[in-house]
Formats: sequence, C-alpha cells, structure tokens
Amino acid sequence: MAKNRPMANKDEFNLFKEFKRIYDIQKFLDNTKYNPLDITNSPKLVIQNNQANCFEGALFAAAVLKVLGYKPLIVDMMAENDDDHVIAVFKQNNLYGAVAKSNTTLLRFREPVYRTVRELVMSYFDFYFNVDGEKSLRSYTNPVNLSRFDRYNWVITDDDLGFIGDYLFEVYHHNIIDRKSIRSLNNADEVLIKICFQGSVEEGLFKPLKKKKKSL
Repeated sequence: MAKNRPMANKDEFNLFKEFKRIYDIQKFLDNTKYNPLDITNSPKLVIQNNQANCFEGALFAAAVLKVLGYKPLIVDMMAENDDDHVIAVFKQNNLYGAVAKSNTTLLRFREPVYRTVRELVMSYFDFYFNVDGEKSLRSYTNPVNLSRFDRYNWVITDDDLGFIGDYLFEVYHHNIIDRKSIRSLNNADEVLIKICFQGSVEEGLFKPLKKKKKSL
C-alpha cells in the first residue's frame, strides 16, 4: 500500500474493490473491447460497457490506482501524424511505471523501473509508430493529477469527460526530439509493425497523411 493514501469515496471504493494489484488493472484493460468512438466515458462506464479507448483506459487506471492508495496521475504523449497516447503512471520504490489501454500491442504496461517520467516515456519511443511504420512520438506532459477534476465526479459520472482531454491539450509538453533528428528516423521493421497492430480495431486506427514525394 502506498503512503499518504488519497481519499477515495465509498462509491469509488466499491466500484474497484476487486482490484488488488496494479497489474490487475492492466489485465482488465487488455480484456476490454477497444472503443473507437469519439467519446470519453468515465471509469464507471468503462466497467459497465466493458470497453475503453486509450484515454478512457488511462482515466480508468488512474481511478483504480487512487483506490489502491496511489495518486491518480496521467501523462499525455503527443504524436505527429498519429494519435496521441495517454498513460496512467505510478511510483514504486521511487521508480515510475505505467498502465495503459491501447489499440496496439506495444504501448501498454511498463514495469516500475524508470527513474524519471522522461525515461518512462522514452521506453515507448521505438514502439510508437503509425500504420505506415513512421515513428511518431514527439512530446509529453508532466504527470497531471486528476484530483483537480474531483468536483466533476470524473470517476463515476455519466457525462462525457472530453474536457479533461481539452485540458491535456493545453498543458505544456516537453519536446523529446528536434526536426533534424526527425528527418533521420527510420521506419519500424515490417515484422514489428505486424505484431504491433495484430488484433487492432481498424475503425479506431489513425489514418496517416501521406507524405509528398520530393521532386528530383
């Protein structure tokens, strides 16, 4: 149990009392259907509907982490010519790990072995690419504590939580790569691309803009 346990209310505790370990959250998210719709359901509705997209998955994981005694923290990772990705982060033994829902196989759980948030984010870099294999991760936020939204009952509301996504869009993002380095990036290996998108819900996949070929 983490120290300085956040105060989860009775409804939140009852909703998530079956979760005993952090990895239980990941297993639950892995077994939910992927939600391709442009909507952000609350963690309560994720359980009721048994489906989640990446953002809903991060909110869900943060809510359960709160009940388990951790701060409900999420990090937004911004991409170029691809979908952004949101993860729930936690600390054990002063090291960062992550829980995440993804429409791919490679952008999910991370063990708590990373010394900084940047280290954690960079563990996703080589596996963060669009369906054309273009490596797309560009920046990330500091952890956002979802307690700032408690007045909206974000854990159990029936309302759309898209406004939290709007907030993330406005938060400062740390750049992790410059334009010169971007131009020299290699595409992901075809075998890795196949593994990454195995079982993906096609409707929920980002459709990359095709790059114009340079004229000779």
